[in-house]
Amino acid sequence: MVFKKSQSIKFLQPTMESFETIVGPATEVHGRIVANESLRIDGRVVGNIESRQGKNVSIALGRTGMVQGDINAYRVLVAGRVEGNIYATERVELHEGAEVRGDITYGQLGIEHGAKLNGLMISKSSEEPEGATDSTAIFQANWNKIKSQ
Repeated sequence: MVFKKSQSIKFLQPTMESFETIVGPATEVHGRIVANESLRIDGRVVGNIESRQGKNVSIALGRTGMVQGDINAYRVLVAGRVEGNIYATERVELHEGAEVRGDITYGQLGIEHGAKLNGLMISKSSEEPEGATDSTAIFQANWNKIKSQ
């Protein structure tokens, strides 16, 4: 099957990002980071990274970037390593060379060839499911039902 250039599917459409804060490759940060503006990490962060509520903040990890902790933002772009969960309201992009050890909750997901993921991919739909969604609560409800019989 041959596609014309206009019919081909664009895999990861580039996004225009500007970063107010950059953690350089020679920098190591220990502790929680709360970002009000987009953040690029080329160094190492040991701790959680999150954006302020209601802010459309992007967090980007360069090829030399590493995060040991959870990332919670509007958009997360990964070319380095993450040892923790990623929660993105809008989009997660795993670029070539990215390595994630943790679950990814996303609105949209793009994965380039050569990226590695060891965890769950959880699509975040616009509608919240009805009833208990926590596995512990579901187990407890089923257990109570079994015990009462």
